Amino acid sequence: MTATVIAETEDLLRTARSAYVGDRDATAVIDQLEVRLHEPLRLALAGMVKAGKSTLMNALLGERIAATDTAECTRVVTWYRYSPTPRISVHLRDRTTTRMPIRRDSGLLVFDLGGRTAEEIEWIDVGWPLDGLSSLILIDTPGIASLSEETSARTSRFLTPEDAPSAADAVVYLMRHLHGSDMKFLEAFRDTAAGASQSVCAVAVLSRCDEIGSGRIDSLLSARRVAKRYERDGHLAALALGVVPVAGLLAEGARTLRESEYIALRELAGLERSAREGLLVSADRFVRPSDATGLSVSVREELLARFGIFGVRLATAIIRGGVKSSSELSDAMVQQSGMVELQELVQTQFHPRADILKARGVVLQLQSLLERAPRAGTDRVRAGIERFGASAHMLRELSLLAESRSRGLPLPREDAADAARILGAGGIAASDRLGLPSHASDREIAGRAAAEIDRWRALAASPTAERDALAVCQAVLRSLAEIASEVGLSRPLRPAPDIESPGGPGDGLGQDAGEQGEEHQGGLRRKKRLKWRAFRAESHPLG
Repeated sequence: MTATVIAETEDLLRTARSAYVGDRDATAVIDQLEVRLHEPLRLALAGMVKAGKSTLMNALLGERIAATDTAECTRVVTWYRYSPTPRISVHLRDRTTTRMPIRRDSGLLVFDLGGRTAEEIEWIDVGWPLDGLSSLILIDTPGIASLSEETSARTSRFLTPEDAPSAADAVVYLMRHLHGSDMKFLEAFRDTAAGASQSVCAVAVLSRCDEIGSGRIDSLLSARRVAKRYERDGHLAALALGVVPVAGLLAEGARTLRESEYIALRELAGLERSAREGLLVSADRFVRPSDATGLSVSVREELLARFGIFGVRLATAIIRGGVKSSSELSDAMVQQSGMVELQELVQTQFHPRADILKARGVVLQLQSLLERAPRAGTDRVRAGIERFGASAHMLRELSLLAESRSRGLPLPREDAADAARILGAGGIAASDRLGLPSHASDREIAGRAAAEIDRWRALAASPTAERDALAVCQAVLRSLAEIASEVGLSRPLRPAPDIESPGGPGDGLGQDAGEQGEEHQGGLRRKKRLKWRAFRAESHPLG
């Protein structure tokens, strides 16, 4: 399916290029769109000032290359993409580009802007040889609701422009508490990024969550309860696919843990209990001169800066639990930080839909071009854009998943849970959608898919089904049809009820499935279809 989406979008760009022959500005835009279509998914990190975006960026990258201080570079949109060798380019407002020298200090990448201010820079492009960047472009953005209006405006221009689609395909939004500015941004991103599809392409992160419990060892448990409460907030649930608590400083420290730090933490863990607890009672106490440990004040200050008091407490507890090496400690701390849950959410919801999300961004940019520079001969381009909107089923899935989280799907509880699973709530692999083990064979998948198609056709054929419920059934059937196509399902399927959807007639299963009809229940199905048509005649057709 995704290969077809990319091929169809390529054809649309070729059609647009033919229509804009001789227009250098329009052709340049189309060139950029072709690059965007074939580059990795663009995932932006956004949030209010001091939400911990750059720290989380380093944790995602597994290397300390994102600036986390208050320097000028933190006020500029910065891209991180794969490059065989390290390189940093500064794109200036005057449309010129200059290379930045690469220098590191205590393991942290230093951005040398050559005396330039943030106001002179459009964006910074960092290329780095990290495997994680081969399938994802990460974008660090300045904080919103900053005291500097220009700083906030840079993020708004990039992620939620008023006159163009967003430059990002999806966003991880960091918040320390649920604030009105957070909701305002997520609403703007949904409307800007999704366009008419109204899909939801954001994940919310409850950041710096170790601070919720004042650095106590059980802080993450408290943070998870808060995150669950936020997830039940109908307004937020309609704007984000989930809320994940993450201790960013802990995650960054764990992913970049040095052997010398492990040795220092191991020494702390080996202290007699009262001495250890006396040191760890607070951040201030931890860095005071003390005879309780042989670690110098400067070493303890570095540990505090790298892990926070929560991270130090957790690390010593994990070491006392039996880990024997720095790599084991790193893995255990990452598990505790919430990073695994965040990466799994991105992996299950955004990565498998990368092609459709990229194509959506390209199509929306192309639509914006048609509006800015109308030209004769672009009818085929407009028609292609309309077809894309009607056929982009994966975007419809994201919208329904957000609906299921915010107010629930208009189905009985068990059916609603099954619908969310089939729509991809737990991943878009056929086995995930069908509730089968990951090692399920094509035969097992085909059998379950056939049974589910029969079940959901019956639900859709019910004369008492409401309009909204029918729309969900159609979307589920469309998802099931694509699974059936993937595994070459040969079992005859029942004909679909005559329901129209916003994207066109039928339930998206196509005529191949509908024409196959199952003979042993044909009489019953014909009676149900007659009842359904009588019901429709008395009320009104969908769509």
